[in-house]
Amino acid sequence: MKTSGGSDAMKRRAGESAAEAVSDGDVVGLGTGSTAAHAIRRIGDRVDAGLDARGVPTSFASRELARDAGVPCLDLPEAVGPDGPGIDVAIDGADQVAVGRGDGPAVGPLIKGGGAAHAREKLVDAAADRFLVVADPSKETPVLDRSVPVEVLPAGRSAVAEAVRAAGGEPTLRRAERKDGPVVTDNGNLVFDASFGAIDDPSALATTLSTTPGVVEHGLFVGLADEVHVGTESGVRVARR
Repeated sequence: MKTSGGSDAMKRRAGESAAEAVSDGDVVGLGTGSTAAHAIRRIGDRVDAGLDARGVPTSFASRELARDAGVPCLDLPEAVGPDGPGIDVAIDGADQVAVGRGDGPAVGPLIKGGGAAHAREKLVDAAADRFLVVADPSKETPVLDRSVPVEVLPAGRSAVAEAVRAAGGEPTLRRAERKDGPVVTDNGNLVFDASFGAIDDPSALATTLSTTPGVVEHGLFVGLADEVHVGTESGVRVARR
């Protein structure tokens, strides 16, 4: 269930803005999706110009793009293992981001997983010293209300569906677009898109989903984003936590 949104020019401005935050010697988490792809390409241009940076891809797609762009890559265990360099900054997109709600932080929780890569994305984004979100204005909202992607073990499909309903949601098994059958993640699992309507307490819902047996990972990213780079018609707007 990939999301449509702003123009490619907006996405490019957002991705390239975040890519400029990468410093010499950094290890960079490389997100998945059309906006993050612009960041990866820009990092590749900077590597070609002499920047010393390595990437940690969050999906098969981001690894392939990094390779094509000339960005050297590490696997996640190499980066965050006992002798690894760590991840300095992660750059990733979002399907929806809560920005500037009431008296809360300028950057709030996110919903991710339109590309079914949210389990690996969350591992990389949470491990980074800084997590920069790249988006266009269509992804901003005061209150999250998109369906939440939930990656589930195939054997746990029925039990997780019942748990989602008990939590007030309606789960829909994500179907593949150009083949018969469901979407299968890079991890070999299935994805529910769980609709809860307006999510007034993302933290509580995230805890409920995380503690449900059979759930591998969900698309609520709470307390992780440090900045949001929003590409507009005329430039980039940056919000910070």
